[in-house]
Amino acid sequence: MSPQIGKLFVMLGLGLALLGAFIWLGGGSALNWFGRLPGDIRVERPGFRFYMPLASMLLVSLLISLIMWLVRRLGS
Repeated sequence: MSPQIGKLFVMLGLGLALLGAFIWLGGGSALNWFGRLPGDIRVERPGFRFYMPLASMLLVSLLISLIMWLVRRLGS
């Protein structure tokens, strides 16, 4: 395995830890909009609840793609 992959895993782990600490320490209120975007499907009826976060997951996918593109671009 390449040392570059190890560095990538460490950076991703630190990033996730920082995001988790931010949310845990009260910064999560800044993310209340996430999961309530136009395009997120929510159906609530008595005895039934369905939620499909299409727009939120598209946003997450775009963000991860951008991060991976930057890692590849800066790594070479």
